[in-house]
Amino acid sequence: MVMDQLTVIKTIDSRRRRLNIRRLKYTCESNPKTHVVEKRKSMEGSVGEANLSNCSTEISLSLTSSSEENGSAENEVVLAGYGKDDSEKPDAPGGFTRICYGSVSVIGRRKEMEDAVRVELGFTTRGDDNYDFFGVYDGHGGARVADACRERLHRVLEEEMAEGKGIDWENVMETCFRKMDEEVVKDKMMGSTAVVAVVGKDEVVVANCGDSRAVICRAGVAVPLSVDHKPERPDELERVEAAGGRIINWNGHRVLGVLATSRSIGDQYLKPFVISKPEVTVCNRAENDEFLILASDGLWDVVSNEVACQIGRRCLSGKMRRKSQQQVVSEARAAEAAAVLVELAIARGSKDNISVIVVELNKFAKKTSPNRCQVTH
Repeated sequence: MVMDQLTVIKTIDSRRRRLNIRRLKYTCESNPKTHVVEKRKSMEGSVGEANLSNCSTEISLSLTSSSEENGSAENEVVLAGYGKDDSEKPDAPGGFTRICYGSVSVIGRRKEMEDAVRVELGFTTRGDDNYDFFGVYDGHGGARVADACRERLHRVLEEEMAEGKGIDWENVMETCFRKMDEEVVKDKMMGSTAVVAVVGKDEVVVANCGDSRAVICRAGVAVPLSVDHKPERPDELERVEAAGGRIINWNGHRVLGVLATSRSIGDQYLKPFVISKPEVTVCNRAENDEFLILASDGLWDVVSNEVACQIGRRCLSGKMRRKSQQQVVSEARAAEAAAVLVELAIARGSKDNISVIVVELNKFAKKTSPNRCQVTH
């Protein structure tokens, strides 16, 4: 990672720090064994470095932010891209083989970073099928639960998928989220939302708990694969009240006037009103499935599903890129799309941490399946 330009203005009286321009270069990975590369820059301007193998593409990301009077750390960026070699394409038609993705996670205007993202390509195998895992976690009350989910949830899911011959996705996801909830039981005052996607050769499975969101772009149409668990949602309001809780409109609808989501992992002090049970959507993959967006509410609070998909399509087709970019090769366009969505959210005034993963689904798609989605509650 290379720091092109950094201007920090320090005033003696208030010791305010303002980050005017930060331009970061990152690399699209082509090594199947390298999944996510994290780069962090401190306020003093030092940059963490990691060795990359099989590097192919460089892109720059420009972010602008300014701290408040009491000072805050600037945006933290997590960027990654991936593409399997063309030689891995199957000889026989009928497979979906190539996955390209990009992810960006920034602190935004918050004082603390409580979001976490995880990408595990080929995180488990069943028979001849390989599955890729993508997860976005939005912590509240602190970052510990979100960080724990980033480190453990995909492993718990792998263990659950290994049991039995077939996969009952609803049961597998519910068990996985429940076990994860039990692992963080000591963090009584902290919690995290979780939206995860498992992408296989024939299906896309999304499990959501909280107000992060997954949206698929299908033939140019934004199709939500999750529904936010907001306390004012009629069925969630009924469930909370049936359990003896109350939804109070205190700077927005909140469970007991405290939490702005009605489902999460952790938050032991709000149980049984806040539960960890996810809603699960299972979709057959098809040729007109273009890409998948997973993001925290830092994006969705200010950008609609439709706008996000329109921007994603333009970036992936090469019709839109950030001003600093002269050219973006196709393998890096998913990362470019994630960066553009984050910059748009910041420009629109998002006040939260912002985490976005964009996953291309139709690389070398060779067959068409019916677009059937099954949602379980």
